[in-house]
Amino acid sequence: MDVRRRSTMDTPATKARSGPMKVKVVDHENDVGVVGAKASDALPLPLYLTNAVFFTLFFSVVYFLLTRWREKIRTSTPLHVVNFSEIVAILAFVASFIYLLGFFGIDFVQSLILRPSSDVWAADDDEEEHERLILKDDARKVPCGAGLDCSPIPQIAPVAAAAPKAVAQKVFDKEVVLSTPCDFTAQPLTEEDEEVVKSVVAGTIPSYSLESKLGDCRRAAAIRREALQRITGKSLGGLPLEGFDYESILGQCCEMPVGYVQIPVGIAGPLRLDGREFSVPMATTEGCLVASTNRGFKAINLSGGATSVLLRDGMTRAPCVRFNSAKRAAELKFYLEEPNNYDTLSTVFNRSSRFGRLQTIKCAIAGKNLYMRFTCSTGDAMGMNMVSKGVQNVLDFLQNDFPDMDVIGISGNYCSDKKPAAVNWIEGRGKSVVCEAVIKGDVVQKVLKTNVASLCELNMLKNLTGSAMAGALGGFNAHASNIVSAIYIATGQDPAQNVESSHCITMMEPINDGQDLHVSVTMPSIEVGTVGGGTQLASQSACLNLLGVKGANREAPGSNARLLATVVAGSVLAGELSLMSAISAGQLVNSHMKYNRSSKDVSAVASA
Repeated sequence: MDVRRRSTMDTPATKARSGPMKVKVVDHENDVGVVGAKASDALPLPLYLTNAVFFTLFFSVVYFLLTRWREKIRTSTPLHVVNFSEIVAILAFVASFIYLLGFFGIDFVQSLILRPSSDVWAADDDEEEHERLILKDDARKVPCGAGLDCSPIPQIAPVAAAAPKAVAQKVFDKEVVLSTPCDFTAQPLTEEDEEVVKSVVAGTIPSYSLESKLGDCRRAAAIRREALQRITGKSLGGLPLEGFDYESILGQCCEMPVGYVQIPVGIAGPLRLDGREFSVPMATTEGCLVASTNRGFKAINLSGGATSVLLRDGMTRAPCVRFNSAKRAAELKFYLEEPNNYDTLSTVFNRSSRFGRLQTIKCAIAGKNLYMRFTCSTGDAMGMNMVSKGVQNVLDFLQNDFPDMDVIGISGNYCSDKKPAAVNWIEGRGKSVVCEAVIKGDVVQKVLKTNVASLCELNMLKNLTGSAMAGALGGFNAHASNIVSAIYIATGQDPAQNVESSHCITMMEPINDGQDLHVSVTMPSIEVGTVGGGTQLASQSACLNLLGVKGANREAPGSNARLLATVVAGSVLAGELSLMSAISAGQLVNSHMKYNRSSKDVSAVASA
């Protein structure tokens, strides 16, 4: 445990308990500024200036020493004979090298400068024993639905305080009483923050500018949150504020934050897919979903696993342009579809990125309006921004030969993004994947509790005929979007792209004289990435790491995102198999009553 990173702030675990309870507080009177220190606090300059100084110093002294040594070699002077300037240069080289060695982790430098004494670590051992006793007394066995217990915990006698130290004195004889059960709110505001809150409420300081004005994202979120509560008169007490890195979302994931929503993450698996096994994270609040998917994985594993094939990989963007006549629009269409012009257009398009490579351009005309659907590879990124930049380059280039072209919008909905569309169902968007498995007859009976004939009949009448009767577009499945959404939220994908990513047709056929079941899912537009957006957040990055697809693949760009798409398809296959079996066996209602309903007596609660 690192006592230097302690703060007086209540931890989320502490806030989850209600009733009078004891919370450790650091005595700031004996603190020398180490408590709550950041890695960059070890340096006198801002981090970016420090980096620039050390980079410049490193390369300057290297150049100087190489020049001096070259002169000594020419004049046959021994290299170990050095003057004062060379000694200074060597020392500067060593210092800058140590810094650059820890460039991506300044804690290395800080650990050398701010190494705590052995007495501090001894004091921390006492604290660990105190926490262990609390956890032992609070280890209550409760039903899953009552996991967040707000009942008072047994009081623990305070541990004797350690002798006063100059670094960080632990004070255990002080108590902080949490009067509000399960309190998620922040600590009281300072006088300075109170003034800022009043300015936000009065409208003199825009809420969206707090991060730039204060330079502290967490503080900005707390002030915005308090101002919002005062303006609306509504409490946000159940919305957590602490325990989140607000710096990580600035300018990337979310604007004007006031907290974060907690979504549980369950693990289903392992999924045996293409000879590998995956533990699949699923973020959901729907009971039965993870358990049902897990049952599908079990059936697939007992039957030898599933296999997948990637059919296409290309993100699309389709701008809309307008001319004075349909003839002129057709001229541009013919120009774009002329094979001899492809090399020129791809060169212009590919300037925008190292990974974005133009694949095809498909055009459609509506009167004098032209829709151009560009498709390109995007590496391990989902690629919307990448393809948009390439399209903008092409539009700028086309203005030279078609000055009368009026660009209506970079997106004309012929892409089509975040909307069900036949063009995605037919042409594909993102990753197009088919995944299949052969489920043995005895597994169907023993694990899925049904039979092959019943499953095939239900699939035809429900997923195929029933969906056709409903006029479904890409919805020839039982609940593909359930699995897609859960994995997308867990791994930092764009949840809105669940719309087209859940396009799926589920097929079930009896084979081997009706003894076994062949099941497959075909998903033409799975839109995923392993870099950019929400994938860089800590929790989502951890889920990607669990799947083995975190970040970009340097050796084979794009392979991580493609692997993630196949895992999504394999998980959908398991989910389809399990849900269809539950419906076929008449177990759906019973299972949801067991796992997706509160165990509380609703009538008693209503009458109370």
